[in-house]
Amino acid sequence: MTAINYRTAEVDGLKIFYREAGRADGPTLLLLHGFPSAGHMFRDLIPLLAERFHLVAPDLPGFGQSDMPSRDGFKYTFDNLAKMIDRFTEVIGLERFAIYFFDYGAPVGLRIAAKHPERITAIVSQNGNAYEEGLSEGWNPIQAYWREPTQANRDALRSFLAPETTLFQYTHGVADLSLVSPDGRLLDDHYLARPGAPEAQLDLFLDYASKCRSLPSLPILLPESPAAVSGGVGQERPVLPARGCRSVQARHPGRRTPFFRHRPLRVGDALRGDCVGHSRLPRPDAPSVVRRR
Repeated sequence: MTAINYRTAEVDGLKIFYREAGRADGPTLLLLHGFPSAGHMFRDLIPLLAERFHLVAPDLPGFGQSDMPSRDGFKYTFDNLAKMIDRFTEVIGLERFAIYFFDYGAPVGLRIAAKHPERITAIVSQNGNAYEEGLSEGWNPIQAYWREPTQANRDALRSFLAPETTLFQYTHGVADLSLVSPDGRLLDDHYLARPGAPEAQLDLFLDYASKCRSLPSLPILLPESPAAVSGGVGQERPVLPARGCRSVQARHPGRRTPFFRHRPLRVGDALRGDCVGHSRLPRPDAPSVVRRR
């Protein structure tokens, strides 16, 4: 059985909670979770990878078991989340590592990679968006808030924080709902209902616009080698559709963009092993899917 250690690190006055497992001498893989979850979303993936990798899965500030500082003293932006996780990697001594990010983990992980490309050995993006073209129509209310950040437009987004929306994220497109444990989504709902959490999340909805418009360094992170395989894996997500990957290819036609679309972590399918040894995923002995440094 894989031993998972549950730790905290003091990072510039904030407590960052994280899971750590795997081989101490193995290549390090930093797992960055999405909305509205926390590092617990990787609870099934970690045992599958622990024999080959050193795994670190932090909860972002304001999420999960990490501190949720007051908005009076901490601005909830993706720049600040990235700065905290960047410092976190330094505090716990990660010098070179790969990043596996999902959803909200993308604006955090891409910022870290753009700032320290020499530290990044590989990037795996699971539904990680880079540009506005990658957003579905479901983002229309949030984009309206970007254009007009009024209280009315802010309040219109509170339904995104409701248990019904969390349930949708876990179950949409799942053929057999008996495979979906309620534990993960109910834990997400608990975190979202904490005092101060809704306003912090609404601040991040507003700031997501900056993420879509401020990634000029993205081309240096994309591979030039034909070793990178472009294609589709698994089930489409309605929130961040497949055209998000194609938008990267269109903006940077000289780069080969790996295309990995799957939903194993939330719906419990990780135990099927779909992500392990898949023909479209890099093998340990294969050329990297991003530029190695």
